[in-house]
Amino acid sequence: MAEEKGHDLRRLERELYAEGLGPVAGVDEAGRGACAGPMTIAACALPDEDLPELSGLDDSKKLTPARREALYPKILEAALAWSVVMVPAGVIDRVGVHVANLEGMRRAVERLDLAPGFVLTDGFRVPDLPAPSLAVTKGDARVRCIAAASVIAKVSRDRTMAALGGVFPGYGLERHKGYGTAQHAAAVRLHGPTPIHRYTYSNVAAATEAWRADQAPGAAGAGEAPTTDSA
Repeated sequence: MAEEKGHDLRRLERELYAEGLGPVAGVDEAGRGACAGPMTIAACALPDEDLPELSGLDDSKKLTPARREALYPKILEAALAWSVVMVPAGVIDRVGVHVANLEGMRRAVERLDLAPGFVLTDGFRVPDLPAPSLAVTKGDARVRCIAAASVIAKVSRDRTMAALGGVFPGYGLERHKGYGTAQHAAAVRLHGPTPIHRYTYSNVAAATEAWRADQAPGAAGAGEAPTTDSA
């Protein structure tokens, strides 16, 4: 089956429904490239009809935070079914980000309150799904149900990171959402890593090594407990 072309986000879904392969579920993730916090995977199945209330739906990365927040409740209300899976940093460190992503996508599909007739995944093939599937390159910008899943995943993760910013103050998690900004690296060098950091990521490892060097006997600041009360 050919991948969807053009800007008609419903085209591929419509073809699958016409072939009797509905409901069609889309799956996408947020936070794969972050170095702190969970990777968040969402699955979403939308009805085989136009949904004017979702006008402007697109890849979540192309939408402003305000637009994502506005679309989020509309997607949940319109969806036939949706689910969210959070994969913690410790699991990502243990099995690797790609394996964690694949397993999270499988779990998200399994958690849907319906059995999809077909699954569309963003970017790469996910084996062992409970229905036929197709990987769509840049699917979050080309297929409606994948775009919807991308918004659900992104909003869910951003809200989680904002809450974690209160649990671990001083790291700016509510601002950079756990991605590897210069300010984030500086905070880890100053305060040390937290339980939600991905220790196998090179930038976290480097910043952690610098922090440990500062804590060594004789180093400037040695013996001082890491603080988390300043940005």
